[in-house]
Amino acid sequence: MDVLARAHRLETAGRRVIHMEIGEPDFTAPPPVVEAAMRALRDGRSAYTPTLGLPELRQAIAGDYRRRFGVRVADSRIAVTAGASGGLLLLLALYVDPGDEMLVPDPGYPGYRHMVRAFEGMARPLPLSARTNFQPTLEMVRAAWRPRTRGLILGSPSNPTGTLIAAAELERIARFVSERRGVLIVDEIYQGLVYGDRPASALGLPGEVAVVNSFSKYFCMTGWRLGWVALPDSARMRELEKLAQHLFICAPSVAQHAALACFSDETLAILEGRRREFQRRRDFLVPALERAGFSVPAKPSGAFYVYAGCPGPRPDGRRFALGLLDREGVAATPGLDFGAHGTRGFVRFAYTRDLAELEAAAARLQRYCGGLRPRAAAPLPAARGARARPGPWPRTARSARRTPRRTSAAPSRSRRSAAGTRAGSGRRPRY
Repeated sequence: MDVLARAHRLETAGRRVIHMEIGEPDFTAPPPVVEAAMRALRDGRSAYTPTLGLPELRQAIAGDYRRRFGVRVADSRIAVTAGASGGLLLLLALYVDPGDEMLVPDPGYPGYRHMVRAFEGMARPLPLSARTNFQPTLEMVRAAWRPRTRGLILGSPSNPTGTLIAAAELERIARFVSERRGVLIVDEIYQGLVYGDRPASALGLPGEVAVVNSFSKYFCMTGWRLGWVALPDSARMRELEKLAQHLFICAPSVAQHAALACFSDETLAILEGRRREFQRRRDFLVPALERAGFSVPAKPSGAFYVYAGCPGPRPDGRRFALGLLDREGVAATPGLDFGAHGTRGFVRFAYTRDLAELEAAAARLQRYCGGLRPRAAAPLPAARGARARPGPWPRTARSARRTPRRTSAAPSRSRRSAAGTRAGSGRRPRY
């Protein structure tokens, strides 16, 4: 958030900033969705809806699972929520009691740990690395599980890495959690934004598996604040409904009427075109970052993020991001925002800008990173009267007597040269 706040200050002062720190599509709601919202407003359909959502929208979501993902889910298991954040809060209110532990990915979406704490639970980080594609494995979950562990939250595709968990591994984890009578919450808000692989859903896996999803990312309706959750069965839906009645009453009514248009063939064709555009941007940005000196240890297969290691021997992602913003006007998110496990040297870039802006950003990144690379130090000129020696041996007493001593008031040429090198305009930044 420091980067975002500073970027806004720079823009207020007249600077041109390329925003690659915000996890929001640059596309807005498709025209059929906007038209549906306008019809709802004209027709006066802006009153409260049922707490669990419009029945026809719940049915449309269930139909989309069947059509696009081959998953049969009853609409009685689906609740429409005030965004995916509202849905995740409801799931945690349903499952977490004070003192319960929830395993959360590190690096991962920072909201997970804060929402767990909101219900007096304990968020325990599950350290992830590129070795497992920044996704948990059964062995990791088994090793981290303790008597107070209530469950696991994971995202696929994930934020900040854009990686997917393998379907077979997810099923193994679901079976283990089920055997421990725990809950597995899968964040699928980037589910439609998958490149190269067919998108899948955790619905249908064994055990207590709950899914949260959103109209924000794939459907490009961020400010409409609309999402949904799917429970493993309808048995606990009444409990969730009572929680939603007290916390939210209902999701925004006009947004619900508009979302009915999301599942038409016309809208889905628009959204698929946008998904292909995001893939083109990813395919441009990843090699551009690598040419600039970044490492991309896990190529993103979904979402719209690249999680990249900063150039340099001891990189500091926060200092790098602030320096990049100040000098080149490119905003990126420091890795430390997403956890503490190996995140210090990383930054996250969102490719939610058009290709022209990404090309401009790549040029600025190349220039900035070029200034960070260490330069070979030029050899200092020999002092007057000193003989050239073939190696770095210490001066002997005899050779020292042959070289006149200089007073501190008259520094040697070599010391003046070294001071000039340190203080000159070519000094590289300390990153």
